[in-house]
Parts: sequence; structure tokens; C-alpha cells
Amino acid sequence: MNVSKGLSKAEVEERIREGKVNFDETPKTKTVKQIIKDNFFNYFNFLNLVLGGIILIASLIGGNFLNGLKNCLFMLIIIENSVISLVEELISKRIMDKLSVIGEAKTKVIRDGVEEEIDIHSLVLDDIVKLELGHQIVADTKVLDGEIEVNESLITGESNAIIKRKGDELLSGSFIVSGSAYGKIIRVGKDSYASKITSEAKYKKDPNSIVMGSFTKVLKFLSVLIIPIGILMFIKEVKVVGGYSDAVLTTVASLIGMIPEGLILLSSSVMAVGVIKLYRVKVLVQQLYSVETLARVDTICLDKTGTLTTGEMKVVDIIPSDNNSKSDMNYLLKRFVNASKDTNDTMRALKEQYGDDQTSYKKAIPFSSERKFSAIEFDDCSLYLGASDILTKNKLDIKNKDEYRILALCKSNSSVTTKPSGLELIGYILVEDVIRSSAKETLEYFKNNDVTVKLISGDNINTVLNIAKKVGLEDINGININNLNEEEVREIINVYDSFGRVKPEQKKWIIKALKEDGHVVAMTGDGVNDVLALKESDCAISVKSGTEAARNVSQLILLNNDFNSLPRVVEEGRQIINNIERSASLLLMKTLYTIMLIIFSVLSLQKYFFIPIQLTFISFITIGAPSFFLALERNKGLVKGNFILRILSRALPISLTVLVNIILISSFASL
Repeated sequence: MNVSKGLSKAEVEERIREGKVNFDETPKTKTVKQIIKDNFFNYFNFLNLVLGGIILIASLIGGNFLNGLKNCLFMLIIIENSVISLVEELISKRIMDKLSVIGEAKTKVIRDGVEEEIDIHSLVLDDIVKLELGHQIVADTKVLDGEIEVNESLITGESNAIIKRKGDELLSGSFIVSGSAYGKIIRVGKDSYASKITSEAKYKKDPNSIVMGSFTKVLKFLSVLIIPIGILMFIKEVKVVGGYSDAVLTTVASLIGMIPEGLILLSSSVMAVGVIKLYRVKVLVQQLYSVETLARVDTICLDKTGTLTTGEMKVVDIIPSDNNSKSDMNYLLKRFVNASKDTNDTMRALKEQYGDDQTSYKKAIPFSSERKFSAIEFDDCSLYLGASDILTKNKLDIKNKDEYRILALCKSNSSVTTKPSGLELIGYILVEDVIRSSAKETLEYFKNNDVTVKLISGDNINTVLNIAKKVGLEDINGININNLNEEEVREIINVYDSFGRVKPEQKKWIIKALKEDGHVVAMTGDGVNDVLALKESDCAISVKSGTEAARNVSQLILLNNDFNSLPRVVEEGRQIINNIERSASLLLMKTLYTIMLIIFSVLSLQKYFFIPIQLTFISFITIGAPSFFLALERNKGLVKGNFILRILSRALPISLTVLVNIILISSFASL
């Protein structure tokens, strides 16, 4: 096979026929069969069916079948709920499946000598792929040409960058942190490394949801409680009423009242509606229950680039050192820029200024956010370009220097190395971030809505603070943390609002320390240097134009590439969970007052107060209709505290009121 031409169309079609394609075997959403099963064949539907059957059998034995049929009307509501839930979930599945296609990553391949971009699941065995900064390895690959550094932390847990050269293998799941190369796909689909190590966990992952976890605990408790209560109630009713048919009717009525049948439907349907609403404002939700996490976020860590700024850079000026002229610096800088293979924002700004002509060189060290510099070795010298405070310790005598990102261009007569020393300073390049016009409004929203903002950047803290002041953040402080260890970062996390010279590993430490302090943390990022922190955060948010690695570990993707959509996202999350909480209180209210009435009925040896048909109308009027409207109400308050305790604290007073009223009515009725 000709490497420069890649596979031919015929070779691709042959591999597809042989099944040598990078198929995605992970189900994006539940299958139709699973949805039908979950909505109809569940424990509470089965329980209601059994209770309805008991009523019909008892009414036949008692000779009053029509009365039994009338009291089985609650089954129609159960069926109606299941059908509505089924339809909602099928619609949501259809929309979510469409959205997942939008969020899928692309990859560059060489086929028939032409570079093209294809879906990652269209890759076939032996495809030639182009690998660049920020790309994630989606199928096991062998390096054919070039040199790159990869991070395998998502599969091994080790965050150190590993250099890969010609002949080395790249494992699927790792991502590129610097450099560029061409590679050949050597394993696809289920044969790839990532597929093998995740095959056990691929099918279904339990959602990390406080709401669902709380509801599941409540339903399990009621499942155990309902059987002994049913037996106790039946024995008491037979004793009090005398007839088996009437005893069955009132016992079933008490058990129906204990069942909060809409609890799970409420949360899943309201969250699904939230996902659709967010898509309308160009936000792709990759995990349904991340909407819930948003509602609880009290701290958001913003990467300066792409959030306060557009991510674009522009060269403002160059300042040569005392021993060099501006023309000398321009000459060396042009050589460096035209030889560089880096594709980051700073290099794009420099290429725009100095052109993009190919220049020969002997060896190169690509830029990485860990080193904060890149280097290129030519025949007559080696040049280094990177952060001024990393490459040189000279004090900068530059007017308004805090307004710029300052790069140093240095020269050496030795071969390039990752630990240079004795460099000759050629001069400084002043680069400026383009600030987002809506950044001030975004930060104001968080300030006014109980969300603490932490700014994180690889730039010098003075640059970060200067930009922060330009967007209205006057009362913040900051520190460079490039030399701090994890324990030292933990100690200062609550002292400072902004952190400069942050390495990728340190971003992760910041998120981890905030979580250990009890905060619910969201992280925004779009680059490979953000991946570790995004993965550590409670809710990771990236943009469609971000790197594959960043998008793949994020729960939310901003399709309009604008982090200033975040206020709407947080607001929607809060509305969803606050309204679920209020509606769930109504459902549990019925369960609580039913249990209280059962206890009072048993202790006072009175006939139970309701029959099934009465509870059908009570549930619809006092719970069904109100919970529907409550679920749609605007509610932007921060969600905090224990979810179950908050629901019970709302439901308990109303339940006690119902209990007291019925006790009073039954007391007067006996006079």
C-alpha cells in the first residue's frame, strides 16, 4: 500500500465487507425494547395489576362485579401514565440519537491520495490517518511518520506525556498533547485496546444522580413495607367490616395510596424536556443526568482562553534585546514560525504575521502546555520560543506589560533539549488575547446567582488579572502556581480567585481540592491541557470547536462555541431540579398521609377511609394536574442540601394536615 495515497476506494469497500470497520458497539441510548420493558414491565405496574386482579376476583365472589370494575379505574391511569412515558421516551430517544451524531468526533484520513475528514466509526483497518495536537486516538494506530507526545491518563491513569516516534504504537483512548504525525490503523472496533478494557462496562452505566438514587431508595423501602402493611390491613378490615369483598376493596385502596407511581416518570421526562430545550439554545447534553449536576454547581472553573477571550490571538509588537536589531529578530522569528508544525492559537497568530512557507530543519520539540515552550534545531543554531518567565529570568522593561502574553525568542548553539540552559535572548513578542464582548455579562450572572468563579490559565497571572479587570472583575486576586505541589495548591485554593502558570496536572489538583471542600464543581475547557481537569470535575463543559479529547470527556458541548451560553445552561438545570423537587413532594405527600391513615385506622380499629375510585380522583386533582404545572414553572434558585430531606420537609406538614382533618371528620361522624 502506498502511504502517501492511503487506501483506495476499492480497498475501503473490501474491508467494510469483511467487517474490518471501527464500529461503535456502545448503545447511545436505550433500545426501543428496553424502553417498552422499563415503562410497562416494572415492579409497580405489576403490583397495580395484582391489586386490580384481587379487586375483580373479590367482587365476583361477593356478587358485585360492576362495583369492582368501577374501582379498577385506577388501572386506566396507570396504563395512561405508562403510554405517555413510553411516547415521551421514544421521542427523546429519537432526538438524543440525532444529537449524538452532531457531537461525534471526526478524523482526517488519506484515501486515494486525498486528505478527507470522516466519521470515526467509518475508519477501516489499514487507513492512513493524520494525527495532530488535540486529537484523540480512536483506534489502535502505528506511527508511520513524525513525532508526537501522547497522554494515556484516560486509560492508564498516568498523566505524564509519552513521546511516540516512527514504529511506535498508539493506544485508543490516549490523546495527543503536542506534535503531528501520520499513522496506520492496526486494530479497529472491538479488537482495539480501549474496547477490550471497557467491554465489561460498555452496556449500561448507572447515572451518578442524587435524584434517581433518592427515588430508588424510597421505592425499595416502599416495596418492602407494602407487603406486611397489606396483610395487617386485610386482617383488620375483615375484623371491622366483616365481609371479605369489602375488606379487599379498602385494603387495596390503602395500598394504592402508598404507591408514588409517577416518581421515576417525573424525573426522566422533565430532564428529557430540559435536554431538548438546551439543544434549542445550541447546547448538546451528552449525559442526561448532567443536567441535574448543573443545578447543584456552586463553583465554576473557567479556563481564560475561550471563556473571557475568543481563543484568538494577535501579535501586537516585537521588542528585540539590546544585542539584536528588529530586522535580525524578524529574520529568526520568520525561520522559526515557518518551520514549526504547532497548531495552537499563538502559532496561528504568528503564522498570520510571518507567513506559512515550509522551511527545512534538523529536529524539533513541539510546544506542550507542560513545558510552555517549543524548540527547533537548524543547521547553524537552535531557536526556542515560549513563555518569557520560563525561558529567561530577565526583568522585563516593557510598558503596560501586564496587558500582553509575552513570549521570548531565544537562541542556542547546542542541540535542542527539553531542559535548556544558557540561552541567548533575541527578543520579546507581545501577543494579545481578543476579549469576548459578552464575557462581562456572563461573569455578572455567576456573581449574582451564588456561583463562585475561579479563573485558571497557563498564562502569567498578571496577564490573567489584567484581562479579568477589563471584563469587570475588579476585586479578585491571583497567584502563579507552576512551582507548587498538590498539597500547596490545596492550602491556597480558598485564598485566591485566579491561578496563573497552571500545568495540566495542577488544573486537576484545583478541581479535586474544591470537591474535597464540599463544592460541586463545573469546569470549562477546550484544549488537551484541560482534559485531566474536565474529567475530574462534577460537570465538564466544552465547545464543538474544542479538541476531540476535551469533547469526549465532557458532559455538555456548546455547539455555538460560546462559553457565554453557560448562564442559560445553569439556569435550565436549576429549574429542572427545583421543579422535580416540588412535584416529588406532592407525590410523596400522598404516600406519607396514606401510611399515617393506615396506622391510625389499625390503632383505632376503624374502617379505612377511602375506596380505590375515590383515590383515583383525589390523585388526579391534588397531584397529577398540579405537578404538571409545577414542572414547567421558572425557578432559578441554587439547589443545595439533602434532596430527600427537602422533599420530606415539604410533604410532611401537608400529610399531617390531611391526617388531622380526617381524624376530626371521623370523630364528628361517630357522634
